[in-house]
Amino acid sequence: MTLLETLTHRHTTKAYDKTRKIPADIFAQLQEALRYSPSSVNSQPWHFFVADNDEGKARIAKATSGPFAFNAPRVMDASHVIVLSSRTSLPPAYLQDITEQEQKDGRFADEATKISITKGRNGFVGLHEQMGDVATWAQKQTYIAQGFLLLSAALLGVDATPMEGFDAAILDKELGLKEKGLAPAVIVSLGYHSDADFNAKLPKSRLPEKSLFTHL
Repeated sequence: MTLLETLTHRHTTKAYDKTRKIPADIFAQLQEALRYSPSSVNSQPWHFFVADNDEGKARIAKATSGPFAFNAPRVMDASHVIVLSSRTSLPPAYLQDITEQEQKDGRFADEATKISITKGRNGFVGLHEQMGDVATWAQKQTYIAQGFLLLSAALLGVDATPMEGFDAAILDKELGLKEKGLAPAVIVSLGYHSDADFNAKLPKSRLPEKSLFTHL
């Protein structure tokens, strides 16, 4: 499929075929899509929790109780479920880990470049610390990763359901997020839709180009 065909074919899956599993080689590519997602100053302020069995999915599904019960089958029947969480702070030790990884990956031509890039990143994080919005900033970066995951899934023929309909407090407690310096951002289920997925049969509906774009 072309990119446009992929974009118009992609939809938010409402019901999954629980008998179908994503092949390991395909899911490995989806994990790489998350890992290689861009982030401001390469901060990578995220962590991803993956469930590919009933026990793991049941832990996540605890957060789809009460008013969010409609999402429970989309968690339990999917092949894989990912909780995308964002960091609530970016401490010096974490930033140093990023710099060391960049060093290993050959990102620095020389020591001066390393110092300059590290200083720039630390300075930008410091600005957000002064503004008191590091957690919000990190969550915005995590949503970029979600976008990469959804498009990559569509390109690989995998269906997906992004969900904000969950009890964050329950998920926080179940996964021990707060003590890890994390906050839940969004849940994404992945797999293959079933015949009960009414959304797969509906045409796309988006506002017209003229109401969305202003060419300067």
